[in-house]
Amino acid sequence: MTLPNRPVSPPDRVVGAASSGRSSALIGAGIFLSRLLGLLRQSLIAKYLGAGMVADAFNGAFRITNILQNLFGEGALSASFIPVYANALARGDEEEADRIAGAVGAILALVCAVLVAIGIFAAPLVVHAVVGGFTGDKLELTIRLTRILFPGAGLFVMGAWCLGILNSHRKFFLSYAAPVLWNLSMIVALVAYGPRRGEVQLAVIISWASVLGAALSFAGQLPPVFRLLGHPRFTPDYAFPPVREAVRNFLPAFVSRGVVQLSGYVDIWLASHIPVNGVVTLLQNAQTIYLLPISLFGMSVSAAELPEMSRDTGAGPEAFERLRNRLNTAMPRVAFFVVPSAIGFLVLGEAIAGVLLQHGKFTHTDSVRTWAILGGSAVGLVASALGRLYSSTFYALRDTRTPLWFAVARVGLTGVLGYLFAFPLPRLLGLPAWTGAAGLTASAGLAGWLEFLLLRRAITARIGRTGIPLPALARLWGAGLLAGAAGWGVMYVVSPAHQLLRGLAALALFAVVYGVVTLALGVPEARGMVGRIRR
Repeated sequence: MTLPNRPVSPPDRVVGAASSGRSSALIGAGIFLSRLLGLLRQSLIAKYLGAGMVADAFNGAFRITNILQNLFGEGALSASFIPVYANALARGDEEEADRIAGAVGAILALVCAVLVAIGIFAAPLVVHAVVGGFTGDKLELTIRLTRILFPGAGLFVMGAWCLGILNSHRKFFLSYAAPVLWNLSMIVALVAYGPRRGEVQLAVIISWASVLGAALSFAGQLPPVFRLLGHPRFTPDYAFPPVREAVRNFLPAFVSRGVVQLSGYVDIWLASHIPVNGVVTLLQNAQTIYLLPISLFGMSVSAAELPEMSRDTGAGPEAFERLRNRLNTAMPRVAFFVVPSAIGFLVLGEAIAGVLLQHGKFTHTDSVRTWAILGGSAVGLVASALGRLYSSTFYALRDTRTPLWFAVARVGLTGVLGYLFAFPLPRLLGLPAWTGAAGLTASAGLAGWLEFLLLRRAITARIGRTGIPLPALARLWGAGLLAGAAGWGVMYVVSPAHQLLRGLAALALFAVVYGVVTLALGVPEARGMVGRIRR
């Protein structure tokens, strides 16, 4: 199918020099809007479903359909599609770029259609494989919700194709803000039906709302995508060499993402066997919070850098020096936000969970358990965020295989440590069974450090030494610990009876102290942020 000719303005088709810092800020703004509404969505789900059987079934189905989205979505597609497509744009070959975009879109649509159909018809097998510990009514409801949610996951995958085109043209905000429509759809359903429906009915309603929101999110990206494309032909043109290269690069990236998803699969499979209702829900809630700094700072910077690196790669010392400079500039920007996030999860996780989730059927006990799981996640937060930058560098170099092998090592360690931390260790220490969920996130964090160290060693051998100077890291950790102590003081002094006020005050003081101390220590990222706010 050939689209009718559309007028294309030169600014849309000619890619000039741009600031990756501004690009990452736009991505961060889009992600922030989306994640902010995502937190509101999760808060409403916690309010009306709590952390019981129905909440477990909904969150289990949600995680299952996320597997398709994460396998084929942004990570794998960006790693394979953007370097090839952005390179064609950089050479000014618009005809080749359009041909690549159309062929990749057609291939992806065919694959998604087949996988969604398989997911719907084979839902019982999929559910048994992913949450094998569910039984009875919880199992049946999870199967029902999985069938509803699967088409939405397919639409999100197609949205990743739009993201690849928009990012390659340095149109960053829309693609990352598009999930706002998805979140709004679910929020409207929760507000409208939450007080008037039983838990099972509400879970079904918000599942359908999720599919509607995914459709709106995808449709909202299509008009600007078609304005950027000139004459794409939506045919699976695998014979075209750049398309073959994109597909070849996709397979290792897909396997790499699959390996990472296998780690998440292991976590949820193990969590489903912990004999306590609500563990899967608590894990999902903690992951939603944990992914906020990863998405806002790790993903935004790495996503902004990937198109620039893809245009700027070569085989000589000068090209490698440019890559090193990009990495050494980007890494402190990520660390400035991720280091205090890790400290905040460890020290103020109760405040975070209390403010965001402790409403309605979600109790203070649930908040404390979420804090423990968040604390486990904090172990690998810095490594996961910085590791994304190293992976993006390999993808820009069109090497998707090296990150794959390191991801395999990470998953192997996650599986072994996850089992030990989830079951034998709590029994050995005489801890309640639910603490195994915190063991799962802590084991994943340790495995994340292994992957990060392997990626750093490999990139050093490839392009030279990169990283953040130790004095700079010491300033960030020192400021974060001082801020954490201040926030903890508020939590200690203010009565738990005023949970919302207590949590907001602790988090506000934490942010203010961190900002003031980093400014006083002369941290460039703090001064840059103040400058941007003033402008």
